Amino acid sequence: MPPRRRTDPADGEQAVAAWLAAQTGVPRTVLATAVRYTLEELASVAPGRSVEVRVPPFAAVQCVEGPRHTRGTPTNVVETDPQTWLGLATGQLAWADAEASGALRASGQRADLTAYLPVLPEAMI
Repeated sequence: MPPRRRTDPADGEQAVAAWLAAQTGVPRTVLATAVRYTLEELASVAPGRSVEVRVPPFAAVQCVEGPRHTRGTPTNVVETDPQTWLGLATGQLAWADAEASGALRASGQRADLTAYLPVLPEAMI
């Protein structure tokens, strides 16, 4: 069963476009919508429950096929801030650069999401 969408795709695309145009200074609601939309896209591109991707304070999703975690802290976790996540999701930032800067924390064997990024079609970016 595909993950349930909570963000209207049209609203999400509009929020990502606004973020791409400005990258800083976008309203908090626009930033939150862009983060939620791109995380939902990740969950649809890489369905599963073995990796938890957290972008506080806006959202978290589980994705990537593999052993499922059900309770407590999962063994495969990716956590970053909204700006870094949107940079990764849109291809504006490389995974290695985000990790090297300390803006991205990834733990576990399956936590490298480079195979799934960017999550948006090139036509949109």
